[in-house]
Amino acid sequence: MTNTATVTPTPAKAVPSTDDVPLFPASLISPEVAAILPENYTIRPVRRSDYQRGYLDVLRVLTTVGDITEEQWNQRYDWISSRNDEYYLLVVCDGEDRIVGTGSLIVERKFIHSLGMVGHIEDIAVEKNQQGKKLGLRIIQALDFVAAKVGCYKSILDCSETNEGFYLKCGFKRAGLEMAHYY
Repeated sequence: MTNTATVTPTPAKAVPSTDDVPLFPASLISPEVAAILPENYTIRPVRRSDYQRGYLDVLRVLTTVGDITEEQWNQRYDWISSRNDEYYLLVVCDGEDRIVGTGSLIVERKFIHSLGMVGHIEDIAVEKNQQGKKLGLRIIQALDFVAAKVGCYKSILDCSETNEGFYLKCGFKRAGLEMAHYY
């Protein structure tokens, strides 16, 4: 007699699309910051798929962005992703998973301060209709937390004089003067 038992295959674990893999480990996001966001809002690392969720539209609140195609976005994202201990971009999403805020931390490695690292906070942007909910403050707090977790000895940022009050509320203090040479 032949054994005709049917073998049921074990379902494979769902593997996330590479487009949904976060830029950096979500464990670097401050649980305290995540807990005090407005109800149904989340904060997380940026993903390659965030082109479709309005990432660039949020940046347009801050400055000019240009007409960036999804292919160009993917190329730049992949370049940033290949430097996985240097760039930390995060987003705040509303209850519909739409991006409503963003900010970046770029880690600079130095020879001074015993080969120390400095976190540069950049590109803080919150949709106009989302301002007043302390999302900008939460983004700054989250990026500052990332900087400390990855070993930076300080975080710095540049801002306009009109935004100085906001950054003072975030715990930063005036520490110099920004100079620029545009090309």
